Amino acid sequence: MMLSALDMPRRQVAEIDHALLWSALVLLLGGLVMVYSASIAIAEAGRFTNHQPGYYLIRHAIFLCIGLVAGAVAFQLPLTTWQKYAPILFMVGVVLLAIVLIPGIGRDVNGARRWLPLGFANLQPSELMKLFAVLYAADYTIRKINVMHDLKQAFLPMFGAMALVGILLLKEPDFGAFVVIISIAMGILFLGGLKARMFALLIIGLLIAFAIMIIVSPYRRDRIFGFMDPWADAFGRGYQLSHSLIAFGRGELFGVGLGASVEKLFYLPEAHTDFLLAVIGEELGFVGVLTVILLFAVLVQRAFAIGRQCVQLDRLYPALVAMGIGIWMGVQSFINMGVNVGLLPTKGLTLPLMSFGGSGILANCVALAILLRVDWENRQLMRGGKL
Repeated sequence: MMLSALDMPRRQVAEIDHALLWSALVLLLGGLVMVYSASIAIAEAGRFTNHQPGYYLIRHAIFLCIGLVAGAVAFQLPLTTWQKYAPILFMVGVVLLAIVLIPGIGRDVNGARRWLPLGFANLQPSELMKLFAVLYAADYTIRKINVMHDLKQAFLPMFGAMALVGILLLKEPDFGAFVVIISIAMGILFLGGLKARMFALLIIGLLIAFAIMIIVSPYRRDRIFGFMDPWADAFGRGYQLSHSLIAFGRGELFGVGLGASVEKLFYLPEAHTDFLLAVIGEELGFVGVLTVILLFAVLVQRAFAIGRQCVQLDRLYPALVAMGIGIWMGVQSFINMGVNVGLLPTKGLTLPLMSFGGSGILANCVALAILLRVDWENRQLMRGGKL
């Protein structure tokens, strides 16, 4: 398999992955446009925004520039460097998750303490933790690759690490980020050789744990019931979802036109963050939503294709990192879209690469840069060069 990869024609390996690059750029730039469209009304009416219509646009553009610069720096680092510092980065993420819970340090918004105020912006540690989880889980799997059949040696240490992260995230609370991070870690372990029977038992255990958390938590129960029938309490627990569905319904096939959304005019909460897809559906219609879905599908497919190419080149750590990033983008975008269209209970998860949020954009850009670096290293090896 390795020889077949190395014997590919020079023309094929001399090119960059255009599908990955352009799908990511279109999502990033499309997000910039849609954040402006979704936020212009609330920005113009808000006191803390100084009634500036472009307040969120400017901030999102700044975050995007910072993310691209950080991505450019991250691209310069070889995967061996990321692997070396993966455990340290994971510990940094755990410390940040703990610090954000300290009263007087973490910022409390709508009953959730998820942000560290930095003056000019707020840092959301859970977004960075998704990236750190990819890097750490891949490194952990490589170190345990010869004992992946052993429950005690392979699974329990990772379970302990994820349990610690889960406890901190649920204290915030940030159940959505917890689901994404668990999906990343378990997905990488499975790809790394975790036994199917062990993986199945793990999934069953997680489902039971999620059910218990929903049963013992009144606000989670309310979200479940509101998701099942938003129209039963359209002005209460079903408010967000009912207005999201109205937005999709108004959009029909081609939408009402860019900037012409009615739901963003103080009807749909979090229109520029968690429910950005609903505004896309209203303004650009089914065609716009389908385009977003296809772009994410291309991005995830390319991540797994790059990972498989790494396996052919006997590069297991980069392979797991690439596929882990694919799992992250795929799971989070699926959950966000599912919430927007009423297939999943309402969770505070943004649409990757598109929704407003500095920490999310930063983490996404760095992750994509690492993915591009994995692809670049593959191409160097297939051309007979050195890394």
